Amino acid sequence: MKDIVLGYDGSDFSMQALDWALDEAELRKLPLTVAHAWQWPYGDADEDAKAHLRKAAEHVLWHGAECARSSSSGVRVDTDLFEGPAARRLVEISGGAELIVVGSRGLSALPRAVVGSVAGYVAAHADCPVIIVRGPGPLPAPTNPGPIVVAGKDPSAAVLEFAFREAALRQLPIMSPADLTEPAARHPGVRVRPYDSREHPTLVVVGRERGATNSLLRHAPCPIAVVGTS
Repeated sequence: MKDIVLGYDGSDFSMQALDWALDEAELRKLPLTVAHAWQWPYGDADEDAKAHLRKAAEHVLWHGAECARSSSSGVRVDTDLFEGPAARRLVEISGGAELIVVGSRGLSALPRAVVGSVAGYVAAHADCPVIIVRGPGPLPAPTNPGPIVVAGKDPSAAVLEFAFREAALRQLPIMSPADLTEPAARHPGVRVRPYDSREHPTLVVVGRERGATNSLLRHAPCPIAVVGTS
């Protein structure tokens, strides 16, 4: 069974990603893996110094897993602790994942509206769809959530399939500047609405085309799902 993987570093951004990842796990009836990576940043070090850093990393991972367990309704929560770059590890385990969820920025990010290096790298290289949850703090549950929006006028079949599945799972309408007539016929339970750029979407789904994706990652006011072609 595949799982939902959460990239977690203890930051406000990863706490918001945790909320979204739990939603995905519950809706898809899949286990959640909370993944955390650490590395010694100062060159050579004795084992005692590295052991202290590893202990701190274990505590961060434990905290994320406990938050997930205490907030979920029956989701199995596993953990993955890795010594090395977080982006490399998330891409490494993406082949066995249904979906990876990460925050838009982590603990080391600059305080400006850019996507974090981990999130950007994983979105560009993962073997599964990646959802990047933008903004700090707990994920609000709006009383009137917006639609799922498919970006672009010629989305791939993989992008459309992912978007329609998200819309069905979340019982939300879907809209796009693209013609959705053909995929809508295969998903009769999903309501297709005329595209309106003034709408505030719940999720924007985009293909892995560099220019459009990078622009959305920097400016979109909501979470973004990046989906490869296969």
